[in-house]
Amino acid sequence: MTPLRIGIVAAEPSGDLLAAGLMNALRKRLPDVQFEGVAGPLMSASGMDAWEPMDSLSVMGLFEVLKHLPRLFRLRSHLRERWRDAPPAAFIGVDAPDFNLDLECSLRDAGVPTVHYVSPTVWAWRTGRVRQLRRAADLLLTIFPFETAFLARHGIAAHYVGHPLALEMPMQPDRGAARETLGLQPDRPVLALLPGSRGSEVGRLARPFLHAAAALRQRLPGLQVVVPLVTERTEALFAERLRRMTPSFDVVLARNASRLALAAADVVLTASGTATLEALLSKRPMVVGYKLQGATYAVARMFNLVKTPHIAMANLLAGERLAPELIQGECEPAHLLPPLLEFFQDERLRERIAERYAEIHRELRTDTNQEAARAVVELLRGRGIV
Repeated sequence: MTPLRIGIVAAEPSGDLLAAGLMNALRKRLPDVQFEGVAGPLMSASGMDAWEPMDSLSVMGLFEVLKHLPRLFRLRSHLRERWRDAPPAAFIGVDAPDFNLDLECSLRDAGVPTVHYVSPTVWAWRTGRVRQLRRAADLLLTIFPFETAFLARHGIAAHYVGHPLALEMPMQPDRGAARETLGLQPDRPVLALLPGSRGSEVGRLARPFLHAAAALRQRLPGLQVVVPLVTERTEALFAERLRRMTPSFDVVLARNASRLALAAADVVLTASGTATLEALLSKRPMVVGYKLQGATYAVARMFNLVKTPHIAMANLLAGERLAPELIQGECEPAHLLPPLLEFFQDERLRERIAERYAEIHRELRTDTNQEAARAVVELLRGRGIV
């Protein structure tokens, strides 16, 4: 019997997590299924035939991407032709809309059922992509509950599956155990510092984050700082910045330990992105800082591309700015320090935020992988493929 082939493309660590979970859930329902395409380490570990590593797609920013465009176009063209020549049973684009939506349109036109997993932030910026999204996907899987109503208003039937992190992460993180594992003192304050998962983010945020943390330690003697970093490359980059900018400032560096660091922390200083969701699920108050490449930020402001009052997912889910957002010129130590200090000094504020985050966590807890797999199988069954 010819095996059932499904093509997948993921481009970020968060997409790698979602895709790997979906693959494992699909394999329980479709034992003979095989996966192929662009994969991260979790997807590869789950048995995917990785034609290309996802790192080759991890480029962000309007101008930063320009020098990579010829290579990205070649890769997308190669995938398109390979799958059009040997059509898979379905194609699943996991996030990465700038790369995946065009590929989905081509494959859908060729008769391949298409799934887009994680709605593009059309509710926040570049709303014109709604039309492309409607054309690209037979099935849209959303991970946040507020997205479905917006998409329905634009004629897109979205299926809410929840976010797997909400089920994986405990309702009550064990602060003591996390501190012991990381070698931190149990009775001294802890700041978790998360400067992003990409080298470009770490390069821009290391200086303001480190200087803010150093200033905070002057106000809070005994402050411990733990910095979880995703890859060997970003860890080396941050360590170089640490030696050069704050040579006498000691921190605990940890690889692939963001959840552990968040559980150990009293307060978090983080880049915008999935880390804000992880901090929310850890029930930790956070300050969000971010810097874009200068030209990218200028264009975003000039054309009013951002349509939402918040950039941090934690604030979008809460519907209020519980996490201060300090962007671009405001992402400097003098601006980062006051809200960090307030969080450390105001226990009642920390408790109130933790209670609100716990409410959101409970709302998000679904068996995401199984729900997403069920929706994909129903699509295939409706086409007579399974």
